[in-house]
Amino acid sequence: MYDWLIVGAGFAGSVLAERLASVRDESVLLIDRRPHIGGNAYDRRNDSGLLIHQYGPHIFHTNSSKVADYLSRFTEWRSYEHRVLAFVDGMLVPIPINLDTVNKLYGLKLSSDELQSWLAARAEPIDGIRTSEDVVVSTVGRELYEKFFRGYTRKQWGLDPSELDKSVTSRVPTRTNCDGRYFTDSFQAMPKHGYTAMFRSMLAHPNIKTALGTDYSDVKDTGCFRRVIFTGPIDEFFDYRFGRLPYHSLRFKHVTLNIPEHQPVAVVNYPQSEEYTRVTEYKHLTGQTHPMTALTYEYPSAEGDPYYPIPRPENQALYKSYQRLATATSDVWFVGRLATYRYYNMDQIVGQALMTFDRIERSLPSRAARTRSKVPAVAAAVAVDA
Repeated sequence: MYDWLIVGAGFAGSVLAERLASVRDESVLLIDRRPHIGGNAYDRRNDSGLLIHQYGPHIFHTNSSKVADYLSRFTEWRSYEHRVLAFVDGMLVPIPINLDTVNKLYGLKLSSDELQSWLAARAEPIDGIRTSEDVVVSTVGRELYEKFFRGYTRKQWGLDPSELDKSVTSRVPTRTNCDGRYFTDSFQAMPKHGYTAMFRSMLAHPNIKTALGTDYSDVKDTGCFRRVIFTGPIDEFFDYRFGRLPYHSLRFKHVTLNIPEHQPVAVVNYPQSEEYTRVTEYKHLTGQTHPMTALTYEYPSAEGDPYYPIPRPENQALYKSYQRLATATSDVWFVGRLATYRYYNMDQIVGQALMTFDRIERSLPSRAARTRSKVPAVAAAVAVDA
């Protein structure tokens, strides 16, 4: 009998498994239907010995010292600041859009102050920002929207930006300086030996048993656990009672080239051309020295593993129906992207898992506490017998 069954060995499930095992001294059965730990952050060596990310690039960044300190227990770090270029009008230019982007694209020599005025003159006033198109057009105008955002978003989501919630493009800032970093978080780094090695360290506690290639349906009726933490799709947990929650998926093409370097940065986006959305070259992320290089071409897909919840009002309404069921379900905790139908960065998932553990600590006595609570009763019984 395990104290906990945790469904999903990604960040949410693995963090909670580690906390429950090491802090509360409780037993955990951690399962995943995939043949590996790490969820979408899983990385591996390819046939040439190059470290690649199986499910596309995962770059760790956070402003939370609590999250960074927690993960640092299980990995050393390699300092890395992510930079992305976009292939636009036959040129490689920085994305997010910044001063260098505009100057190179239009052959200008604007200053930061002049760029502010230049963008303001092109921005379209919009009352009530609701869609992803509204966000961009109201900030940089329609021409840059067409060059950088519309085609990329339509490929990525299978929908026009005018059909998507404002949250999709709000994640990408516009800068009037020359800061070419994709993220500006205070902590930006990659696990020195890879994500999978970090997860192995996290799950090395003897109280944790990991069963891979195992589905929740394989174990849910066995009666071998007391409580459940579920990090899979919430609609699947409830047998799609109200219908399926819509997701957009991805297909990955991994390629090894017999050259030391293919592109100047880790990721190049293709908003105007090609069927794929971006190309990742991993040696920029890992710092690995190797005579060959590994790339991943990323193709959006309407079918496949659920990656991106589609942010539209009707989908949120459907999720709320499942959320009400989850709230009424005792002894099951729903954590992570799929269980809460929301896109999170890796650090946000870790933070959510740590907060969930804090709630468990406040609401449920641990094994040690349960044992201690029995001692006075035993002593009293002995005294009566005497």
